[in-house]
Amino acid sequence: MISGHVLGLGCDLCDVARLRGVWSRQGERFIDYTFTEAERAYCLRMRDPAPFFAARFAAKEAVAKAFGTGIGAELGWKSIEVVHDERGAPKVKFDAQGDALLAKRGATGVLLTLSHTETTAMAVAALVCRA
Repeated sequence: MISGHVLGLGCDLCDVARLRGVWSRQGERFIDYTFTEAERAYCLRMRDPAPFFAARFAAKEAVAKAFGTGIGAELGWKSIEVVHDERGAPKVKFDAQGDALLAKRGATGVLLTLSHTETTAMAVAALVCRA
């Protein structure tokens, strides 16, 4: 469990139909560009992968907002990976670029929550440091 002071907070909503439309138009190029191999494998196991991709898309946006950077030069789409802890709760795993930004901000981790329906996905991320 991560606890301490909140350094940044981000929230994002993702319309499942919009994500489905982008995926339909751009095909696997969109999925490969935005999500890690593990995220793709997890979502594609589901009967309807789109809400699960949408939740992860929202998570990446929420984490980038918590950093105050958005997705771009400092933090890429695949710098942020949604994984699960031993109880199945979502958590964030960073690549080297994400780890460097985490250290630069003086943070020790990110708290993350996800939710989705058939139509909407949302995520809230809090950038935290130990007390």
